[in-house]
Amino acid sequence: MAELDQLLISLKTLGGSDLHLAAGLEPRIRVHGGLAPVEGWEPLTDKRLRGLMQEVASERHWESYQAENDADFAYSLEGVARFRANFFSQENGAGAVFRIIPEKIVPLEDLSLPPAIEKLADIEGGLVVVTGPTGSGKSTTLAAIIDRINSTRSRHIVTIEDPVEFVHENKQSVLSHREVGEHSNSFSAALRAAVRQDADVVLVGEMRDRETIQMAITAAEMGLLVFGTLHTNGAAKTIDRIVDAFPASEQPQIRISLSESLVGVVSQLLVPTVDGEGRVAVNEILLRTSGLPNLIREGNISMIGSVIQSGKKDGMQSMDDALWGLVQSGKIGARDAYLKASDKGRFESLPGAS
Repeated sequence: MAELDQLLISLKTLGGSDLHLAAGLEPRIRVHGGLAPVEGWEPLTDKRLRGLMQEVASERHWESYQAENDADFAYSLEGVARFRANFFSQENGAGAVFRIIPEKIVPLEDLSLPPAIEKLADIEGGLVVVTGPTGSGKSTTLAAIIDRINSTRSRHIVTIEDPVEFVHENKQSVLSHREVGEHSNSFSAALRAAVRQDADVVLVGEMRDRETIQMAITAAEMGLLVFGTLHTNGAAKTIDRIVDAFPASEQPQIRISLSESLVGVVSQLLVPTVDGEGRVAVNEILLRTSGLPNLIREGNISMIGSVIQSGKKDGMQSMDDALWGLVQSGKIGARDAYLKASDKGRFESLPGAS
């Protein structure tokens, strides 16, 4: 057993989400949003940390790290969990973060997400974008949606990730897991291939560049159900981010394509619960309506908030409304809601908010 495995076992035992390693510091674990030192460990020298890191990396990934000072890969510890590893270099030397990927995919019904998100698994085709900052639970939500499709429908599902995180067993559907760098040279190349692989559903781990975004929209226009992620906050900013990825001369055509393919945007945050024992997902939800395509084509994104408000009966909700509801139900504190809210004035009068 690699020495670093002991730290990963502690991460799982303590219910943490991430293990942080950095030369000059003792190992630290993120639990419920906060970072705490691991008992019994002294600060790591750069030499020792590199030894720990090399022990769990493949030869290819270690060579990549030495050449580029960055590496991403998945690491499995049998009987414990899979981990998404990121190696990097920082001021004092080496650094690494290991994020735990639960062995079992949490079913949609156990995530306590709004019903509108569950219904995304029933869509026949189009583009669904799940957004939020790093560590907001996007992967967990998407894995649950894919699992619902896998459990209830006969589809060919292709996942394209860097690295592969959740590994799905074939149920009603057939799953093809593809890792960028291992099974394909890029997200866009894998997306282009998925169209030729008779895929019905495609999960794009990250729409990180213009070509990938273009291919995701094109695949959705062709009738595939495409799930993609972006590191944006809110539906309006997500649409702007997609359009702004293209030169000004191409933006009118992209607005047309996006207006025809976009069927939903789910923005997600994780907020600590009142009791401090966990975190709860908070979601903004935008769904396709008869008026949404016209707003996207015309670039009238400032009206997206009005679309969400008028679509409450269909399950749409703004982030601030979702935060307000969780405060009123006693699940999250007023201060945490205030810090995450866009309209902070709405929350200032709540006891303990500011």
